[in-house]
Amino acid sequence: MKKINIQFDERSYPIYIGEGLISNYELISQHILGKKVAIITNETVADIYLKTLMETVSPHKELISIILPDGESYKSKDSLDSIYAQLLQNKADREITLIALGGGVIGDITGFAAATYMRGVNFIQIPTTLLSQVDSSVGGKTGINHPLGKNMIGAFYQPKCVISDMNVLKTLPSRELSAGLAEVIKYGLIRDNKFFEWLESHIQYLMEMNPKYLIEAVQRSCENKAAVVEADEFESGIRAILNLGHTFGHAIEVAQGYGNWLHGEAVGAGMVMAAKLSQSMGWLADKDVGRIVALIKKAGLPTEPPKISVKKYMELMMLDKKTKDGQINLVLQKSIGDAVLTNQYDPKKLHQILEQS
Repeated sequence: MKKINIQFDERSYPIYIGEGLISNYELISQHILGKKVAIITNETVADIYLKTLMETVSPHKELISIILPDGESYKSKDSLDSIYAQLLQNKADREITLIALGGGVIGDITGFAAATYMRGVNFIQIPTTLLSQVDSSVGGKTGINHPLGKNMIGAFYQPKCVISDMNVLKTLPSRELSAGLAEVIKYGLIRDNKFFEWLESHIQYLMEMNPKYLIEAVQRSCENKAAVVEADEFESGIRAILNLGHTFGHAIEVAQGYGNWLHGEAVGAGMVMAAKLSQSMGWLADKDVGRIVALIKKAGLPTEPPKISVKKYMELMMLDKKTKDGQINLVLQKSIGDAVLTNQYDPKKLHQILEQS
């Protein structure tokens, strides 16, 4: 088992990466408060892993299981209200521990419920997708979507731990695996050229779900994210580079309707758009754009966005949380391994990139 520590003073916590971890009560119990535990999951994950986790915890704690519908469209106020209602109906007090068992949607909504139920209760992340293991479960971003924008309602709230069990990835559909690889590739692009080179050499092993290489990819991704979020917990500065491709990607997700494009698919196409804009500004070398497109394609991700009007793109991108005083800030690349948040781009070149989509 690998262990990475996220350092936030009194809110520091570990990330555990290994195999068979959801059956390890000794590990999980270190981070549970009180007598009651609420496991929040979705219908798909519940059918596969809820029984295993309940058998791990139930001999020792009183359990509540809350099962939500599966899909990005259910990362909503209605789902959040359902969690609150079931906690209240089961007389959950401030000693309750919430466990998020699922992908990014479940992790984000459970974290937001934990941040706001009785003004804050304990919670644990057990991510069941590659994307959530390397990205959304780490760093304390929680929230829900609004019909007009993704992740527009939420809070920064850190879990007590993250437990990444590689065994749960064995049932991950290939499309979800590829979606997770988008975020893995992102870390190489924004700050770790050596990791990007490693991915170029090992992407086939990851596509084949080789546990040895998956563990290394998750570990190196989490180490990269930890370094960024420790320096900027509340996204007031450098943490914004974690959003490479996301301003374009979130616009794609909203325009297509939540769930029609997976988050990682939209980010994959968005990173190509960011690379092309960086190239047009003379920042990113032509050969490196080719390397980026090739790796994203090998990961099974789209490298071309769907057809969306420039007007619609601009409307949706203006809703991005990095927008300030009516100016869209974008994460762009000086080189592979060096990303910056900037508004110093040519708006005409941005429009050209959007028109080409």
